[in-house]
Amino acid sequence: MMAGGNNDRLMSEINVTPFVDVMLVLLIIFMVTAPMMVQGIDVALPETTDAPLASEKEHLVVTIDDQNRLFINQFPVSLEFFKDKLVAIMENRGDREVYLRADKTIPYGVVVQVMSEIKGAGVERLGMVTIPLETEGIRGN
Repeated sequence: MMAGGNNDRLMSEINVTPFVDVMLVLLIIFMVTAPMMVQGIDVALPETTDAPLASEKEHLVVTIDDQNRLFINQFPVSLEFFKDKLVAIMENRGDREVYLRADKTIPYGVVVQVMSEIKGAGVERLGMVTIPLETEGIRGN
């Protein structure tokens, strides 16, 4: 029979305090760095009076920047191969919609030519990406 306590037994509980400390530090790091991780092509979009559309899925975005360069999402592509690449992408997608972002300084003819290529690739729905106007006075005029 043993009298008193035996302290030679192993402790079977895990100390989670260091784990929680590490998780909190990682959470703070991600919260600070997340706003800096915005990627994309810098484009001066035209402004409109409509409200933005709500979306939950990843869309295919075609961008024309201020130097007439063409991008599918963030990947550059030349106009000669644009339609072929878009057709190949559309074969693997369930939805057949594309959003077009064009810099407001791009000539209208270039935008129409890209829109024609997009429609020729079999895209059923083509949306235009714009920035809402800041002033409310424009709606009343």
